[in-house]
Amino acid sequence: MNTPRHTLYLLRLVVALLFVSAFLSRCASMMTPTGGPRDSLPPVIVNMTPDNNTVNRPLVGHEKIYIEFDEFVQLKDQQKEFFTSPAMKKKPLITLRGRGIVVQLRDTLAPNTTYALNFGSAIRDNNEGNPLYSMRYVFSTGPEIDSMLLTGYTADSYKADSVSKTFIWFFPADSVENVAEYDSTIFKYKPASIARAENNGIFIAQNLKPIPYRVYAVQDKNDNQMYEAGNDQVGFLEKTYNPAEMPDFAMWYDSIRQYVTAEPQIYFRMFTDKAFRRQMLSESARPQQHKAMLYFASAHPKITQLRFDSIPADRVIFDPQTVGRDTIALWFNVPSADLPDTIKGEITYFKHDTVNRLQEVTEPLKLAWRLIETKEQEREREKLERDRRKAEAAGEEWVEPKKENPFAVKLPTSGDINPENHLTAEFDYPLVKIDSSRLLLTRLLEDNSVEDVPVRMVRDTGQLRKWYIRAPWKTAGQYTLTIPAGAITDVAGLSNDSIVGKYTVLDPEKFATVKIHVNGRDDGTKYIVQLLDGNNALKQERRDVVTGDIQFNYVPAGEIKFRVIEDRNGNGKWDTGNLVERRQPERAEIYANDEGEDTFATKTNWEIEFTMDMNRIFAPVTMQSLSRLLDEREAQRLRREEEKRAKEGPKKNQQDRDRQQQQNNNNFNSAGGMFNNFR
Repeated sequence: MNTPRHTLYLLRLVVALLFVSAFLSRCASMMTPTGGPRDSLPPVIVNMTPDNNTVNRPLVGHEKIYIEFDEFVQLKDQQKEFFTSPAMKKKPLITLRGRGIVVQLRDTLAPNTTYALNFGSAIRDNNEGNPLYSMRYVFSTGPEIDSMLLTGYTADSYKADSVSKTFIWFFPADSVENVAEYDSTIFKYKPASIARAENNGIFIAQNLKPIPYRVYAVQDKNDNQMYEAGNDQVGFLEKTYNPAEMPDFAMWYDSIRQYVTAEPQIYFRMFTDKAFRRQMLSESARPQQHKAMLYFASAHPKITQLRFDSIPADRVIFDPQTVGRDTIALWFNVPSADLPDTIKGEITYFKHDTVNRLQEVTEPLKLAWRLIETKEQEREREKLERDRRKAEAAGEEWVEPKKENPFAVKLPTSGDINPENHLTAEFDYPLVKIDSSRLLLTRLLEDNSVEDVPVRMVRDTGQLRKWYIRAPWKTAGQYTLTIPAGAITDVAGLSNDSIVGKYTVLDPEKFATVKIHVNGRDDGTKYIVQLLDGNNALKQERRDVVTGDIQFNYVPAGEIKFRVIEDRNGNGKWDTGNLVERRQPERAEIYANDEGEDTFATKTNWEIEFTMDMNRIFAPVTMQSLSRLLDEREAQRLRREEEKRAKEGPKKNQQDRDRQQQQNNNNFNSAGGMFNNFR
């Protein structure tokens, strides 16, 4: 015989209440002031007036709510921590009174609605500021309290790590439009219920109805209870979810983080959507004689024609400055003497009209430039003029000093070379001429003999002014690179002075090598495998990965991780989602071995091997698999902490045990904060 779900739920609450009551009674007998250790216990609720979970509350003319504690309290970060579910137009007014707080409702309430006042960690004791986590006050304007629960987890879709303090919005499915190709739910409607994830990304949504919901997650960075595309992270679920039909879950008190947590039933992959902006040419400028800038209001402008009166089209070089190409640099490959102070022309592109339709328009361009001296340049010019006049007055010949060459390049002239990355040179202007035959690269051998090494310059495919100096680098010997004066010329007509650099090649025996065997899917999906350091910083990546072997060389000793991206469109990069179009971001996962470990140690002159099964890494996410992943991560984190404590010695361990004992006492007292609505 199957037990009804509401019965199981009530049984859980009774058991939880019994444990909490036991905890509270134990703690009450232990909390006699001694004047000894520092107080680390949060306040304990001793009374609520009216009682928590009361029903048939008035819609207007609300009585004040008084919550009393066992000690004086303070309010901290109230604007960020406190929220109501559902949201009220006028936020309740919270003030301190005696050993408690007074809550004054100021809004007209909806009939037959369960309301929850969520205090987060805003309530703290007055002496040490110990927070009472997850305190809630619940009441209903109807005859009953909605009592269903739903749990979940919010994670960054790219970093594959938890997103804290995310709001979860619940919309009754039968009260909102369901248009697959254009989802406007969170823009047109107000959520009927709101929950919030804790620091570990896990949320427990309470006081829900046993009905299907459309569910969204929003990281409200501005604390304005509004979703702002392009600023707030967002997550959505394709299906509707009825908490009464979800599988059972475990719930427990996290004694370290001091709040109740649970097995997640649903999973949000959070991403930053692109805000809609009307396309237009918002600004044009000419900061340098040979350079102009076009600034568009939205990404990926569609330009059909660009014409200038005095400059041929083949002398204008396009140089997008951003991934979305909304900022474009124009370089004029024309001698300085032939460039007018004001360049006139026109641009034809697609611009949004008043009803947000893209229409082809032609707009004039007027790009003015004039040389503006800095104060330093002015002083230098005046000094030269004084020197000239002084020499002429004395009947001496005056020769103007040679000016510093304005040609600029970022190129290291010494150091180690990673033969996989080569030497990198970045120029201020695009290049128009490279005399490769004049570049000279030599290698000094152990017997002091010198051999010529073939060398060439190759431009980066994505960055116009970035070049690589490539050669068949070998580990033994020292390299000398000579770029004679005048070998390189840019669009401004400037040429280089002589450049000489001396380099050595990295010794692979001082690094680790990582070999990975990849088992990809048979459907032709490509992957991106990124090698991260212990702090999750990207160090190397391999694109267009399919079944086969890949290798990371020159990996420094230390901790490493791997991020694996399912590159569904094969463009070699991770793509974010789109809320309105209901398009999820591409999946990105942190690789973990069979033991659940996702962080690995490397040593010098080591070779380490892995096997990555993409079918396992990108298997469908279930409640069981997600719970197991989170448990493994938590176990791994605790192991690292234990290893750290072991290194710090027995004295530090005893201090930690003392603190943990004190913390356990704290947990027993604060547990009532989460469960006070179960009374």
